[in-house]
Parts: sequence; C-alpha cells; structure tokens
Amino acid sequence: MALTVPAGSLPISSPITAKRSSSGEVLELKQQGRSLLNFLRRPARTGHISVASCSMSENGGHGRNSPVMIGEKDGLIIVDHGSRRQESNLMLNDFVAMFKDKTGYPIVEPAHMLAEPSIQDAFCSCVQKGALRVIVSPFFLFPGRHWHKDIPALTAEAAKEHPGVLYMVTAPLGLHELLVDVVNDRIKHCLRHAAGDADECAACAGTGKCRLY
Repeated sequence: MALTVPAGSLPISSPITAKRSSSGEVLELKQQGRSLLNFLRRPARTGHISVASCSMSENGGHGRNSPVMIGEKDGLIIVDHGSRRQESNLMLNDFVAMFKDKTGYPIVEPAHMLAEPSIQDAFCSCVQKGALRVIVSPFFLFPGRHWHKDIPALTAEAAKEHPGVLYMVTAPLGLHELLVDVVNDRIKHCLRHAAGDADECAACAGTGKCRLY
C-alpha cells in the first residue's frame, strides 16, 4: 500500500511516497522518483530521524492506517520542556493559540514535561473534546533523549486511560528550511531593538538582555 506524506512532516520540501509491507514495515520511500530510505535512516546526530520513530500506536484502536489529514476527531498536543519560570510556560499557551488560529484545527492543547498542564492532562482534555486520535508534537529543535524516550513514555502512560484512542509522537522541528527564516528574522529584530529601532519582542520583554555589551 502507498501513503503520501505531506511536505513539512519530514525535513525535506516535496511530498514523499511511502510503500509498506502488510506488517507495516517501510519497504520504499521516494521523493520525485528518488529513494530516501538511506537519507532518512542517518544517525540521530544529523537531525534526521528514522521512519519507524513516527509510527502510530494503536492503543486498541481500529486499524493502523489513519488518514493523513487532520480532522475534527484529531487532538493535537504541542509539548515543550517546561520551566520553573511561569512566564516561559505561558508563552507556549500563546503559541498554541497562534497555531490554532492559523491552522483552524479544532482541538489543540499545550503541555509541558516538567510543569502543568502535563502530557497526561492534555491527552485527557483532547479525548474529552472528542478526539479519537491524539498527535503529540514536540516543540523541540532536535531529537534528543526527551524525544527518543521521555515523551513517548509519558504519552503511552497517558494513553492507558483511554483505550481505543490512537496516538503518535511526531518528529521534532529538526532541519526544516523554514527555521532558517525564523532564526534570521529573530536576529534582525534583536539588532533593530539594540539600535533603538524596534520594541522588545515577547521572548525578552522586560529583561533588558537584548542589547550589545
């Protein structure tokens, strides 16, 4: 069977076609006729991930092949590390609101690994709002220990309370080309602020740290 993965879900720009065996093993990945299996199975230190890392866990659900598109029965959890500084945690709420407003996805919840709401809280909230599939998106740059072990473990534990609900943990942000624009925009804004030509951004407002020393 073939599955088309939308651009942006992996750190490359064009749609990818994946062919799996009846057991779900990835047999072939192609982008515009070019094989990608070797590219995607580089070691984690390159910032890329293996295909198996983003597999869907059934949790007693109905079938392993879920639609690629996000619908009204999907719940999204955007999870970050969490901080002792409440102002930092609240910024995730602002991002989730921006994300929900721009995408139009009906169920989007914030979560922190080391603060409230937890992944378990957010998972429960998604299910209460009608989600039959929960997609956890790590708000992390690269695939370290939290992505490899901690977030999947916390998600699996949360899913135990909701048998029949599918779930998955997606890739972190990785080497997505749009991040180049984000970083460049942030650098330019901070330089304009240091020159007195722009206000402080939300990230450093009130700290006085965005200046030349």
